[in-house]
Amino acid sequence: MNRASIRPIRRLTYAALILFNAITLPAAQNSAFTRLVPLPAPRITAAAEEYPGGNHRAAHLVDGRPQTEYSSNGRGTGTFVEFDFGRPVRLAGFRHQDRNDPATIAASELVFLDAAGRELSRQAVAHVNLRAGVTFAVIAPPVEAARVRWQVTRLGPLNFGTVGGAEITFFEAGEPELVPSALAVEVQAPAIARRSPDGLRQPVRLILNYEYVEPLEARVQLGDAAAQPVRLAAGRHSVEFALPPAETDRRLPVAVETAAGQPLLRQELTVPAFRRLTVYILPHSHTDIGYTELQTDIEEKQVNNLLAGIAAARRTGRYPEGARFVWNVEVLWAADLYLRRLDAAQRQEFREALRRGQIALCGMYLNELTGLCRPEELVQLFKYATELRRQTSAPLDTAMISDVPGYTWGTVTAMAQAGIKYFSVAPNFFDRIGDILVQWENKPFWWLGPSGRERVLVWIPLKGYAMSHIVGKLSPQWVEDYTTQLAQRNYPYDLAHIRWSGHGDNAVPDPAICEFVKDWQAQYAWPRFIISSVGEAFRAFDQKYGSQLPTARGDWTPYWEDGAGSSALETAMNRASSDRVAQAAALWALLSPRTWPRAAFEDAWRSVLLYSEHTWGAWCSVSEPNRRETLEQWAIKHGYAAAADVQSRDLLQRALALPTGAEVPNAIDLFNTTSWPRTELVMLPKDFTPAGDRVTDQDGRSVASQRLTSGELVMLARDVPPLTARRYTIAPGPAHAEGRVVVEGNTLRNERLTVVLDPQTGGLVELRAEGLDANLADPEAGHALNDYLYFNGADPAAARRNGPVKIRVKEKGPLVASLLVESEAPGCFKLLREVRLVAGQDHVELLNQVDKARLVAASYHAPEGKESLNFAFPFAVPDGQVRLEVPFGIVRPDADQIPSACKNWFTVNRWADVANDRYGVTWVTLDAPLVQVGGLTANLLNSQPNPEVWRKHVGPTQKLYSWAMNNHWGTNYRAYQEGPVLFRYVLRPHRGYDPAAATRLAVACSQPLLPVRARGPKPSGAPRLKVSSPEVLVTGLKPSDDGRGLIVRLWNAGPREVQTRLSWSRPAPRSLWLSDTSEQRLGKAGDTLTLPGQGLVTLRAELP
Repeated sequence: MNRASIRPIRRLTYAALILFNAITLPAAQNSAFTRLVPLPAPRITAAAEEYPGGNHRAAHLVDGRPQTEYSSNGRGTGTFVEFDFGRPVRLAGFRHQDRNDPATIAASELVFLDAAGRELSRQAVAHVNLRAGVTFAVIAPPVEAARVRWQVTRLGPLNFGTVGGAEITFFEAGEPELVPSALAVEVQAPAIARRSPDGLRQPVRLILNYEYVEPLEARVQLGDAAAQPVRLAAGRHSVEFALPPAETDRRLPVAVETAAGQPLLRQELTVPAFRRLTVYILPHSHTDIGYTELQTDIEEKQVNNLLAGIAAARRTGRYPEGARFVWNVEVLWAADLYLRRLDAAQRQEFREALRRGQIALCGMYLNELTGLCRPEELVQLFKYATELRRQTSAPLDTAMISDVPGYTWGTVTAMAQAGIKYFSVAPNFFDRIGDILVQWENKPFWWLGPSGRERVLVWIPLKGYAMSHIVGKLSPQWVEDYTTQLAQRNYPYDLAHIRWSGHGDNAVPDPAICEFVKDWQAQYAWPRFIISSVGEAFRAFDQKYGSQLPTARGDWTPYWEDGAGSSALETAMNRASSDRVAQAAALWALLSPRTWPRAAFEDAWRSVLLYSEHTWGAWCSVSEPNRRETLEQWAIKHGYAAAADVQSRDLLQRALALPTGAEVPNAIDLFNTTSWPRTELVMLPKDFTPAGDRVTDQDGRSVASQRLTSGELVMLARDVPPLTARRYTIAPGPAHAEGRVVVEGNTLRNERLTVVLDPQTGGLVELRAEGLDANLADPEAGHALNDYLYFNGADPAAARRNGPVKIRVKEKGPLVASLLVESEAPGCFKLLREVRLVAGQDHVELLNQVDKARLVAASYHAPEGKESLNFAFPFAVPDGQVRLEVPFGIVRPDADQIPSACKNWFTVNRWADVANDRYGVTWVTLDAPLVQVGGLTANLLNSQPNPEVWRKHVGPTQKLYSWAMNNHWGTNYRAYQEGPVLFRYVLRPHRGYDPAAATRLAVACSQPLLPVRARGPKPSGAPRLKVSSPEVLVTGLKPSDDGRGLIVRLWNAGPREVQTRLSWSRPAPRSLWLSDTSEQRLGKAGDTLTLPGQGLVTLRAELP
């Protein structure tokens, strides 16, 4: 038995909801019908003040793109827009689509004007008062007007004043018709099957589009179902029939006629085959450490969320399967807090809930800006997952990340090393995310790591993590909207999932979903809903569809790392802290692995990771930078970087103090914590060298040295062996000279390089290498190397250089020579740039100290309140390929980026390279991770919801621009910064491109040779570990957490598979095992290993 019902079409929240406003008219039977014809977009002549930032312009109302919006600057009922049609038109209809935002409109008014602006009449409009809701108002009788003023008269329930809209369309009255000829019909058949006494029934709905002023009484019939009456008024109408679900497509006849029996439409429509859909619901709380509340309050809140999640799971434990609550711990920071702070009984309750599947853990420690991470730091981001897996036997094969759009390529490598196979990604719903949702929303794929051997399954659910924020609660109407959207997007799978993160960031668990699922299961067979862990959903999907999924290989270049440029000092500090912790760990492995202070290192890594977590400050950090919440939250965020700085320095000093024995007067031991021999300049503190300026090595050979103008002694240490130390002695007498670097006017020259500075700007106009007949600085680019460029607003063409320069000699040689360039510069109190060259060395060092002046602005959202500080590096390398190093990978812009990756700016680990098949330049950045490729392309201010504004292609270029400082965000990050900040760069010309050589140079710059006062016998000089292949580098060395072994991470920097042989000094390890981040024995390893190009291998060497 077929049952049918009639109802107006209703689409909630993000779907359009139509409301019809019209003067009540009698049904127009057998009389003329006035067709509504959309008018071309009118010209906007006036509007209430737009929301600052340039992204909410009034012109968006008539651009035909609902994803762009107009918002007034909080004007509320003072919001208005005036339209000019350019001629008198006969207006018969008005359509408004509201913003996809809680700032909705309840009512407005249309004021009709003639060409001179005289009022003709007015009409009130009642709005649907829902986000993205569509209101249609019939103007009857039609009004002839040349202009219209639209005025908001009543706000939505939340009373937000930033109202406006997405689209406005006006309609004019067309020619009258005796019978409506433009009636259109379409079918909707949501994949819903209700239980009934007659079996399962699917709602099949006919949508009638009626674009006429006069209403009409009609009847509608579908197939052999009984005809249903419907009253047609201007707009869209829905007539619903209940049919048995079918396994195949069905062609059914549709007939529409007037109440008097006059035919209006006859055609056949296809009802698609019914899909049996299973939807996993994944409850969690998005963790912002700050933003909504003080960080310490968030700590307490997320621990309480875990307690509440366990309690909700317990309360619903007897609900039907699929309706029982499961709490997904989004990031392990919350679990870490819980286990460190609560008592033994609560820790046991946690483990029991985990065992019963009532809570589930996800493997990423924080919602991290992964592009800021050093390689070992990225490994540490997932290390706690391996520890909890060992302690609890939980599968922990899944990681979640929320809000953050884009992730550095090595994230795949780090996840694979931690045993994580699935990556639940849910970026911010709209802001500064490029076209990530356009490309990947509900389009699962395998993301391949740099080596091509590792992969993770990535799946972004519909609406990211914001579904619960948008819809508020689950309901039958939401089910219909959701299944309809899947069908409209041709979603090809029978398994889907949604995130349910409560109501806002850091939200409490929402067990109301259990009641919905329980009630739904009682009434409906399909779709089937299962409240579950992230891992359960992904494992089910992988089992059914994993072999069918597409793959993507490349960097998912991040978007939000640009905000780290708003606190450049702390960002530079944290990069250095990460390197110091890694060096301290290596020293402990070399000197005293059995005394490994595991807890102290874990604390230091936690501080490093907390700074790189994506929450920088308060919601009001840009709008009100001096508000209490802003200042308090920034003090804590700064504190993470400051704590990491202190902890890393302490660990390094403790590690350097590990050698035992009596102190040897006037002697130092120089430690090399890397896996290759090092020849480089070493700076010795003043108190290390009171004996004099003469340096000899442990074999009595003289070593080149020089006393700097600052009082420190520098020495050129040659061929310091890897992973060991060499002793040097300081004695009275003159410094030994070896080779020579000279200064001649604005030129620095040694045996291998010539550098020439522009006397007007201080930039490098010549960079030449011995044997290369080329100037590697591009004089035609408009900028010299290391040129200072600063601009306010969004126009890079307005970039200003520094003022006139004073160039003087700072260091005269013969070992070290440098020129100091001093100037005023926009945005600064002073700019100091030192260009330094060392005798015999193949690279030039640039040390740029910016004494930043605070930008003072009435509004930090306005263009004049935005700033960008850059250093230019345009290289002259014809046909040169740009390559950017990221943790465990190397990226060519465009070629090695997956769709939706950011191209306006990039985040590099340590180096970039520009090379053709003959020569090139390696560029090392020590303090500033952000780089623009090809131009000053980082100019998107404040909120950026439009995916089309983002750069789509980089193209061939040899220009790099270090993006050192900015305040481009409209929230979260800092509005201004001030004080001295040092930005260091290194330039090394070379002949053939060699990624391993570039990595060795960059690591040496950021992890220097470490001097310590000598104690006991001189070091043997025998490397603890030697790696035979020059392409393979040790990126991490530490004692195992159990104190019984060494953990070695080996990375092949080259593009091709290589074999490498390992050799150890005595005492050699008892055995060698393949391992991963868990540090467990995974399989026996030999002394010879095979590594794929850009592949990472972790070894465990058992101590003798």
